[in-house]
Amino acid sequence: MVAILRRIGDSPYARGSLSGQHCPDIFELSDGNYAVIGREATAELEAELPPDASRAEYERIVVISRETLIRARKDIPPN
Repeated sequence: MVAILRRIGDSPYARGSLSGQHCPDIFELSDGNYAVIGREATAELEAELPPDASRAEYERIVVISRETLIRARKDIPPN
């Protein structure tokens, strides 16, 4: 069973969310992968994918804010 090990980056509250809820987030998983909470944008962006990019039927395009990713950078291992 895969589990969430830790948040990558600052919490939504630390990024300025007044409630700390309903905000983009990034988590490291126990299997070495990452999980992302963001706005679902598959229908909006799929036609914009470059020719060498694709997604499986079970995959979705998810948008997170630039600030979320920038503030997560310090926690992402180099390799």
